[in-house]
Amino acid sequence: QVQLVESGGGLVQPGGSLRLSCAASESILTIYVMEWYRQAPGKQRELVATIISGGNTNYRDSVKGRFTISRDNAKNMVYLQMNSLKPEDTAVYYCHAQRSWGQGTQVTVSS
Repeated sequence: QVQLVESGGGLVQPGGSLRLSCAASESILTIYVMEWYRQAPGKQRELVATIISGGNTNYRDSVKGRFTISRDNAKNMVYLQMNSLKPEDTAVYYCHAQRSWGQGTQVTVSS
């Protein structure tokens, strides 16, 4: 089972940017779907973005036009570029693939 490790979270002001990374322990060439989820305090975990092996992507409405998911199959990496961040984007962000979850990385958007 693939292991996933997220990084890149932190504290950023509203309007700022962050790039999250997800490192997989094995080749992701055969992993069709890779996803980013997030969970804010007191709320359910929600799907943020999906990328399939062919490169097609999908986003939840609240992040469309601001977030970009990408994957580098050669490096076994998945990324989430987050621009124009808002306080409501504050959450722990998780990488997910097959039945595996990473440990999460905290993103806090605050002035």
